[in-house]
Amino acid sequence: MRVIVTGGLGFIGSAVVRMLIEQSEHEVLNVDVETYAATRGSVESVAENDRYDFVGIDITDADAVRRTFDSYAPDAVLHLAAESHVDRSIDGPDQFVQTNVVGTCNLLNAAVEQQRRSGTEDSFRFIHVSTDEVFGALGPESPPFNESTPYSPRSPYSASKAASDHLARAWFETYGLPTIVTNCSNNYGHFQFPEKLIPLMILNASAGKQLPVYGAGLNVRDWIHVDDHAAGLITALETGKPGETYLFGGSAERTNIDVVSTICDLVDDRLGTGDTPRRELITHVEDRPGHDLRYAIDSSKAESELGWRPSLGFEEGLASTVDWYVANEAWWKPLIEEREANVRRGRAG
Repeated sequence: MRVIVTGGLGFIGSAVVRMLIEQSEHEVLNVDVETYAATRGSVESVAENDRYDFVGIDITDADAVRRTFDSYAPDAVLHLAAESHVDRSIDGPDQFVQTNVVGTCNLLNAAVEQQRRSGTEDSFRFIHVSTDEVFGALGPESPPFNESTPYSPRSPYSASKAASDHLARAWFETYGLPTIVTNCSNNYGHFQFPEKLIPLMILNASAGKQLPVYGAGLNVRDWIHVDDHAAGLITALETGKPGETYLFGGSAERTNIDVVSTICDLVDDRLGTGDTPRRELITHVEDRPGHDLRYAIDSSKAESELGWRPSLGFEEGLASTVDWYVANEAWWKPLIEEREANVRRGRAG
């Protein structure tokens, strides 16, 4: 297939791009506007491949999106381009609505035109990649989210993603566009922008800096390694059923304080403790507004219908992630110095 991957210079998108090029015969057009969180180094390993190409456009520009579809004539779209940091959405929600809602609408419209023009109504695929945050918060004993869980977004980010999920489903029902919606739990792994919890804690711990944890650190998240998520998305692209929703999770619920404490131990093991074990660097700070207590995902539908399941346990994956950041200062250091990737946001005034 000729596949457009939107947001392919971002964290999850670049993992999808690398996997498509390295483990399939598909052709890939990476569409990315290169925002603060995009890095070309994330796809450097495949950038010279004959099946890879890149175009720098903004998906909020409908004309540019249409021209790109006209010239590339894709068979499928894997839509990952999004503003994704909850803290940033609290500080500036407008950009989240523009990118996540208006941008998605532009892509859906261009895809409808493309499938009609090419006569690929049956074979065309549009995979819309979303988040478990659209479902709101779970209680401590509540069953995990599944495909039937009602939506209850609590932040500007999750509200914008919920809106785009509804658009993808509406284009399936109204225009017959073969859309598939996926929702995932928290991703971690190589090439994640350092403002997110795990890389931020790894880098601060490595530098002997304070480790700010929101509130008591008892918020629970289900963690999935980005390579497992990428594999799930490609499986949905190749074998998923149009109109369906699939959830990808890692079955690895952990409190934030447990995640940070484990990172401290891993960094201590690799770099030595010096005079102060890194757990002593943990500092509890004011919680962010609307911080959901718990997320967890039931991936049984993806496992039974797609034959997918996570392959990497959290402890193994986290250790590998720590090792990667310790060894790849050349990738993350410019992001810290030039893009303020480790500055706290989301205080809502």
